[in-house]
Amino acid sequence: MNNLPDFPWDKLEPYKERALAHPGGIVDLSVGTPVDSVPRAVQDALAQAADSPGYPLTHGTKALREAAAGWLRRRHGVTVDQRDVLPVIGSKEFVAWLPTYLGARRVVFPELAYPTYDVGARLAGAVATPADSTLALGPERVDLMWVNSPGNPTGRVLPARHLRKVVAWARERGTVVASDECYIELGWEEEPVSILHPDVCGGSHEGLLAVHSLSKRSNLAGYRAGFVTGDPVLVKRLLETRKHAGMIMPAPVQAAMTAALGDDAHADRQRELYSGRRALLRPALERAGWRVDHSTAGLYLWASNGQSAWDQVAKLSEIGILVAPGEFYGLAGERHVRVAVTATDERIGAAVRRLQ
Repeated sequence: MNNLPDFPWDKLEPYKERALAHPGGIVDLSVGTPVDSVPRAVQDALAQAADSPGYPLTHGTKALREAAAGWLRRRHGVTVDQRDVLPVIGSKEFVAWLPTYLGARRVVFPELAYPTYDVGARLAGAVATPADSTLALGPERVDLMWVNSPGNPTGRVLPARHLRKVVAWARERGTVVASDECYIELGWEEEPVSILHPDVCGGSHEGLLAVHSLSKRSNLAGYRAGFVTGDPVLVKRLLETRKHAGMIMPAPVQAAMTAALGDDAHADRQRELYSGRRALLRPALERAGWRVDHSTAGLYLWASNGQSAWDQVAKLSEIGILVAPGEFYGLAGERHVRVAVTATDERIGAAVRRLQ
């Protein structure tokens, strides 16, 4: 056994029951699952590839890899060779297994972070170290360091100068840096930058990996569609391991993902929906006594009214609103809650009315 923590979301069940009992129904702003439709062109691509009796390619089709490389170049100023793109079965599985793939013995991740970074370290039998500063890490070797910008749960954006320092520190020590960039297209007050951007990495991807997901950009959470790219040596190593392990994205999903990455219009429309929901929900929380910290990008509002996280969860559940306690993401979140903006327009409107 790997001493895995209890699944945190089970602790929310009593509060979910309370929110469900509200006469107007629950407004679930906890998990942050997409609620809007999958783009029609993506659905059509999936259906057209349904007759796929043979084994799919672990490396993905060339069309998929080219679509991913094109999207990075077009939207984020990042140039990668299509051969250095590797599809993954949703970014979460890759985050959970990357330390094992690398044989990591020590994994570092932010003090407030997506819980799967910690879980992945434990699955690998590695030492899991939450730290926001490299100065606190001491002389012991670090095999893998996660960075996350825009951050989950805080919505914080790491500027290029900060990422440059991380890259320089890691390269001096032979540490792999994996950048979780799943919310990179959702900058609001600040514009996120990829760790693979020349302003950050100096034009070399050595020792760097960037992880991307279509769950929020294209509402493909149900498709499990993501990819990793970066250092050609690392990507080749990961590809060989995933071939052995049978970690293969189904062919119809590869086709759907190709269509999604080739179309920016639907992503721009989805972004506008999230922007509108955020513009309503944030001031409503602030009027009701919550302070919103960071939250300059991404799909969450990192909020606090000064009470303990669970007291805030309880208070909001009484008016039928379910949010996630900050302690799910680290001890530093014990007085914050994470509020997702992924509910429908109607449910966001209900939340705004209840907060008045």
